[in-house]
Amino acid sequence: MWLEVAVFRIKICGVTRVADARLAEEGGADAIGLNFYAASPRCLDADQARRLASTVGHHVCRVGVFVDADPDHVRRLADQFHLDWIQLHGNEPPEALAAFAGRNLIKSFRLEQEGTAAIANYLERCRDRGVLPAAVLIDGHAPGHYGGTGQPADWPALRPPRPWLLGRPLILAGGLRPDNVQRAVRDVEPAAVDVASGVESSPGIKDPAQLARFIANAKSAWPAGGNAPR
Repeated sequence: MWLEVAVFRIKICGVTRVADARLAEEGGADAIGLNFYAASPRCLDADQARRLASTVGHHVCRVGVFVDADPDHVRRLADQFHLDWIQLHGNEPPEALAAFAGRNLIKSFRLEQEGTAAIANYLERCRDRGVLPAAVLIDGHAPGHYGGTGQPADWPALRPPRPWLLGRPLILAGGLRPDNVQRAVRDVEPAAVDVASGVESSPGIKDPAQLARFIANAKSAWPAGGNAPR
C-alpha cells in the first residue's frame, strides 16, 4: 500500500551538525535532510546520523537522502535512524520503488533540457506499476552532480497547472536562497521548498543568519493558515 500523506513545507537538507539541526528546528523548519550518499561532502557516518536524528523533536521530519543505494541498506538505515521520509535522489528506475511500499517516499528529478516530459514518462510508468511516490522533488541540473550545487531549476516550466505530476505534491529545490525563496514560492506554488547550499558558509556547514532568514522568508510566502497549491 502506498501512503497518501501531507508533505512537510520547509526542509533544510544536508545537515551535518547538531547545532544546525537545532537552529533549523528553532527557526521553524519542519524537516531536515540527512545525506547518506558517500560522494557528497554532506554525507553522514552512523554516529552523526544518530545524533542528528535524536536532536530534533518528533514534529520535525527526518528525511534520508540516498543515491542509487541498495534497497535493503536504505530500509535498514531508515529503521535504525527512525527516518520519516526516504528520498531517492539518483537514477532509480520505477520498478525499484516497489521496495519501499508502506514508507513515505520522495523521488527526486533534475530538470534537464527535455523539461518535464521525461519526468511525466517516469511517473506514468510508476502509476502503471502501482508505485507512485508520495511526493516529487525537482532540483536544478548540474552535469555530474546529483544535487546540492545551487543550480536553480527552470521555474517557469514548473508553474501550475502540473498534470504531469499526476497529483503528486511538488517539492522545489535547486538554487534557493533567503533572497529568492519568497519569489520561488509565489511563482512556482510548490507544496514545499528544500535548501542545502543556499544557507551554507561551506558544504555541510549552515550559516545561522542565512538559515534563519531563509526559514522566515519561506514561511512568510505562503498564505496565512494554508498550504501552497500543489
